[in-house]
Amino acid sequence: MTEEEKLRLERCGFRLNRSGGHSARTIMVEELELLFAYIDDPEAPKQSYVDAIVTENCLGKSSQSSRLITSQIISTMYGFDPAIPLFKLLRFFWSRDTEGHALLAALCAYARDPIFRMSVPYILSIGKGTQVSREVLEKFIEKQEPGRYSTVTRASVAKNINSSWTQTGHLVGKGSKKRAEANPTVANVAYAAILATLMGHRGKALFDSDPIRMLDVSAGRAMELAQQASEKGWLIYKRIGDIIEVGIPNQFSIPLNGGSL
Repeated sequence: MTEEEKLRLERCGFRLNRSGGHSARTIMVEELELLFAYIDDPEAPKQSYVDAIVTENCLGKSSQSSRLITSQIISTMYGFDPAIPLFKLLRFFWSRDTEGHALLAALCAYARDPIFRMSVPYILSIGKGTQVSREVLEKFIEKQEPGRYSTVTRASVAKNINSSWTQTGHLVGKGSKKRAEANPTVANVAYAAILATLMGHRGKALFDSDPIRMLDVSAGRAMELAQQASEKGWLIYKRIGDIIEVGIPNQFSIPLNGGSL
């Protein structure tokens, strides 16, 4: 990826460094639900979210330090700035799709949290119904980032990642987890397709990209949902035989040129 492509992705809201919120938290779907219900203005500035968490304690945290830490991590993970295209899209789809909130959060976290993004090949490699242990994920993390984490930190990261995938429906269970199947919505596919487009995926290959595969459906089913998204004006989707065109509607005002992550 060229520097120009990196800059374009970062302007859209991607975070490309190595640090991420999953070193300390999950995708925090419950907190997002409370926060977005508390701040119903999608154009609210970032400071409004910080004030809501830290000063007004809209998330009901028990201490000032917990509020501050939560504010820092969740703000980094999602941006909370209407000037960030991916966050603006998150709020757009969030307000129009009550059933797909967890997957919307996961898709945004995929773009903005490199630690969570690292875990996508892990979750996609697990067969449905397979028992999943935290130790397996710890080994995967160590393979991806040799020597980066201490034993204690690696266990914490693995626990947070498994919790996030449980929130999305990819895993079920408390102590012992099992691979399940997510249930995506039209908005989920629209958001995933936009992420994949920004990453440089085109045509039929877009439906084999990580953001689409995170949704746990076949390429054919994803295309059906993409067609529905197109009918709603949330996505440009055209298909003639094996020729597929996917684009981002002008209403979202997002730059398109560039490569892939």
